[in-house]
Amino acid sequence: MMNNFATAAGRDDTFSPAGEQVPLGSYTTYGEAQRVVDHLSDHHFPVESTQIIGSDLRMIEQITGRLTWPRALLSGAASGVWFGLFVGLLLAILSTAGFGRAMGWSLTCGVAFGVAFAAVGYALTRGRRDFTSSSATVPSRFEVLVSAEHAAKARAALSETHR
Repeated sequence: MMNNFATAAGRDDTFSPAGEQVPLGSYTTYGEAQRVVDHLSDHHFPVESTQIIGSDLRMIEQITGRLTWPRALLSGAASGVWFGLFVGLLLAILSTAGFGRAMGWSLTCGVAFGVAFAAVGYALTRGRRDFTSSSATVPSRFEVLVSAEHAAKARAALSETHR
């Protein structure tokens, strides 16, 4: 069964306007490309015929710190608190137990399970990844494309900024 976004060829045409696309420009930051489309919009250009395409993707992993037992357990406890709050609110709404009692038990169990799962997960790594990080996929450049039928109007609107 196909989802709403895939075509029979397996390609995602959700973000592909009909017709040929021509480039208006290439930019090193998303902000620059966004300003071009915003300028077109300000000049009543049909911006639904434009695309911003990120190219030359790179995965960047920023190391945020060293992962130690205390940090792993504290992270597990924090996750457990959030889960405990969620379960506690559900129990408080759906049960006849008092709000404080439901929240207290849920938070206690959430923290205990969060710490236990974090301890098991950290122990299983056996020191192979003793750091925390966040990662992102970042394009090196952004190209603004417009449908061929609107290219002349787009170029005219953009030339007004360089006068």
